[in-house]
Amino acid sequence: MAVIETRTPPVVDPDPGPPAGRRKPRTWPGLVVLLLGALVFLFPFYYMVVGSLQAKPDTSLAGAFPTGGLTLNNYGEINSRVNLAKSLVNSGIFTGGVILATVVFGVLAGYALARLQFRGRGTLFASMLLVQIVPFQLLIIPIYVMIVRSYGLADTYLGMILPFAINSTAVFIFRQFFLQLPEELFSAARLDGAGEFRVLWSVALPLVRPALLTAVLLTFIGPWNEFLWPFLVTKQTGMQPLAVTLANYISNIAGRASNPFGAILAGAVVLAAPAVALFAVFQKHFIASDLGSGLKG
Repeated sequence: MAVIETRTPPVVDPDPGPPAGRRKPRTWPGLVVLLLGALVFLFPFYYMVVGSLQAKPDTSLAGAFPTGGLTLNNYGEINSRVNLAKSLVNSGIFTGGVILATVVFGVLAGYALARLQFRGRGTLFASMLLVQIVPFQLLIIPIYVMIVRSYGLADTYLGMILPFAINSTAVFIFRQFFLQLPEELFSAARLDGAGEFRVLWSVALPLVRPALLTAVLLTFIGPWNEFLWPFLVTKQTGMQPLAVTLANYISNIAGRASNPFGAILAGAVVLAAPAVALFAVFQKHFIASDLGSGLKG
């Protein structure tokens, strides 16, 4: 007797949805909400730029839509009163030194807290988190006494850089990224005879580029906008960074300009432009990396 084999037809989902790895298209109400949110967020920056280009001061809301011509005279007055080029160089040295020290020490400390086993690691990490709740202004007097009087680093770039050389936020960011890396990567490298520094350089660092970019951007904003500490460390005009120079200009000179309102906004634009440009350049790199790409299977 012949046996008849029956097969159940596959069930077809009438609404399979978007393919895997593909985002569902946004609806127009969601796009409108996002657009309105972006406009609200960008309006202060737009108002700052437009106000800095006005020939006559207009502090009302109508000043955001000027009917007259725009001018660069406000920026010209800044350049005629202060040495912008020298201030930018000083800011570059100060900020670059802080970024370099923060990345080096942050990577080393974050790797140690994430991947090395030693007694007191949890206590050390908890102490590092507690440091983040202490404001820098609370420590500025003892740090000033230590840097200027004990170490004799007044009127030096090193004296400006040292208090910001280690950033607990950067250490935390690197630690969290190193914890996400698969343990098999480190085990395989150690089996091949690689030391800890070799594992860090060849295995860990290539996979945490988003963490590096995040730490660089967050670190850049702090020292670039810092004016209190450099002002305390050095009174020499030729060594003061851009934030100190523009703060002095806005508080002492801008009020006597032909357009004080535009002069103040022009100073704010000059200070904010590098940070905005840095974010615009690196924002496309702030994506999650494939941390498991180094594993087979």
